[in-house]
Amino acid sequence: MYTKDGESYFIVDAHIALWDARPENQRNIHGKQFIDCFYDYHRNLSPESEVWSYEDYLYQGGERLMEDIFTDGYVDHAIFQPAYLSEFYKTGFGQSEEAHALTQANPGKLTYNHNFDPRNGEQGLEQLHADAERFGLKGVKLYTAEWHGQSRGWKLDDPWAYRYFEACRELGITNIHVHKGPTIRPLDRDAFDVADIDHVASDFTDLNFIVEHVGLPRLEDFCWIATQEPNVYGGLAVAMPFIHTRPKYFAQIMGELMYWIGEDRILFSSDYAIWTPRWLIEKFVDFQIPQELAEYAPLTTDQKKKVLGLNAAKLYDIDVPAELRLPDADETATGPRQPESADLGVDRGADLASV
Repeated sequence: MYTKDGESYFIVDAHIALWDARPENQRNIHGKQFIDCFYDYHRNLSPESEVWSYEDYLYQGGERLMEDIFTDGYVDHAIFQPAYLSEFYKTGFGQSEEAHALTQANPGKLTYNHNFDPRNGEQGLEQLHADAERFGLKGVKLYTAEWHGQSRGWKLDDPWAYRYFEACRELGITNIHVHKGPTIRPLDRDAFDVADIDHVASDFTDLNFIVEHVGLPRLEDFCWIATQEPNVYGGLAVAMPFIHTRPKYFAQIMGELMYWIGEDRILFSSDYAIWTPRWLIEKFVDFQIPQELAEYAPLTTDQKKKVLGLNAAKLYDIDVPAELRLPDADETATGPRQPESADLGVDRGADLASV
């Protein structure tokens, strides 16, 4: 929980990972390329005080994760979103066994999501059933640009992918997190395109599609899709650190998301261990849309509470203490929002962050 100026915030970090990118786990040069690209994002978008050494970045381990996320990071609950990348790493990039063990030891604090790849066919479907039973899955994380033999990506609307989504429906796996954001070397940018979200969200209205990284650099495409599909959500991983390096750009991202999809379908994510949650939470609570972007409504405290944790808690049935909840309210399911629907009576001058 984070408290500032008499307001308390229930925090759910909806996108974290526990990875092993040490040289002994790298299968080939691509494993090094991948973690080096991650490290460039970390180093270039973090405050100087938050930059880790390259050696620390290769592998954190569970003890440090627990300290960074919960002891120092204000987080009440966090959700593992693993990327496997077996073509690049011998035991996979995301460390499933260690992450799941942490979840078992801390069931009130951690949720473990797993992954699948429809290119594994019938064998993969059987594995999905086994994984759902073993891990008690409520969600999965999908990497549509992951390499698989000669294949360098797949689409959510592929026929085999539909077989897997049908299995998710049967198994009660309702939250489908999909990396639809910046490319990561050596993966292909076009394999992360957001267009296929529109197709599956229309066909599987009983599943929630959480578009990680809000489609960046395709924010406009994402917004036009998500505004018409009420089961599409935006995850702020990767978008969050721009609050430090490019606050006006971050304000534009938040302004567009609030206008198009509203405060009920946006999820805070630190993308640990690319970034740690503490400084992101502190800056977001203090952040306000600058006056020069007056076409966007100011961010209210209640909106920030929803984004920082209450929205993800609702998706995952995470218990929120009564004193940290907000009253249930009707929301517009689809379509752009009028700026007048926000609290335009807020004293902007006293609350603005410098940009």
